[in-house]
Amino acid sequence: MSDNLSASASRELIAFRIGEQEFCVDIMSVREIRGWTPATPLPRAPGFMKGVINLRGAVLPIIDLGARLGLRTAEPTARHVIMVAHIGGRTVGLLVDAVSDIIQLTDELVQATPDVASDQVKTFVKGIFAVEGRMVSLLELEWILPETEAEAA
Repeated sequence: MSDNLSASASRELIAFRIGEQEFCVDIMSVREIRGWTPATPLPRAPGFMKGVINLRGAVLPIIDLGARLGLRTAEPTARHVIMVAHIGGRTVGLLVDAVSDIIQLTDELVQATPDVASDQVKTFVKGIFAVEGRMVSLLELEWILPETEAEAA
């Protein structure tokens, strides 16, 4: 993806599923992975906001990542997981179907998001790569949260 990175530059990504699609994020953004806990809905929250949960005394907002990406709204079950992630100075829970594995990846293997994708897709997806016969989309977590607190509420 970048010419100034050496061929040996690699990073670890955590892969997860939403429906039949696979995505990944930088493992350094993820603080923990926990089972689904029912969330308390917030009034007038956007459709992708499931609500909030209590995480060791702190209020943690839960974002349905599938709904945020425009895929589908999840009806959480005991099989769903929450990835607790640190994004732009805030800690949030990302609801996904399942975490599948940890991928070691060099930047050269990541291809740019195709030009046929909409601008909204390109906002969230930094790149795409193939691993073990699967296509995995690399997400940019910084764009998952709304820019202002007013948008989030």
